[in-house]
Amino acid sequence: MSFFNRLVAETTDARNQLYSVPQIQDGLAGRISLSTYIAYLTEAYHHVKHTVPLMQAAKAHLDDRHARYRDALDEYIAEETGHEEWILNDIRRSGGDAEAVRSGQPRPETELMVAYAYDYVTRINPMGFFGMVFVLEGTSTQLATHGAKAVQTSLGLPEAAFTYLSSHGSLDQEHILFLKDLVDGVEDEADQAAIIHMANRIFVLFADMFAAIPHQRLAHAV
Repeated sequence: MSFFNRLVAETTDARNQLYSVPQIQDGLAGRISLSTYIAYLTEAYHHVKHTVPLMQAAKAHLDDRHARYRDALDEYIAEETGHEEWILNDIRRSGGDAEAVRSGQPRPETELMVAYAYDYVTRINPMGFFGMVFVLEGTSTQLATHGAKAVQTSLGLPEAAFTYLSSHGSLDQEHILFLKDLVDGVEDEADQAAIIHMANRIFVLFADMFAAIPHQRLAHAV
């Protein structure tokens, strides 16, 4: 079994926990309110704005034996820079107050997920960051592919209000293929264990973040 396939297999329970969250299920079906969508974008902003700094922190803690992974992080940094501004634009186009979000604070669950990520990559093993990449890109691909259009249709919003989600459909599918090739090259057992461990933890923390978003399950799309 390739390491990527092992990563998929050994994170099944945690991944299922994420996809069992009502906010995820209803988002994929387009059964969320406008306020829930804006609340989701708000929390997305507060973790996505840390993506590049987290990558920079992980890169800074990788030694010369991990040069390939430092180079990969450079590629990710180039592609991910500025995505938090896409989210703010989507909030504006959805009728939300983007500047209030920019200057505001995340929910505790979002703050804890981000804090855990910084702690792990700087204190334990920076290679664990690729476990977080596995979680976030896989999830955003699902939301983009199956949820964005459904939510757009049900809320009657313009495509311009979904630039962050929609852009991550094809983009993150490409990233997943890149990540598969990357992690399949990880041979060190400690690095493999770190990637699996962090992926499992982030699935649970991400589930907590989604579950904290105010949402009343709708019987039908609005």
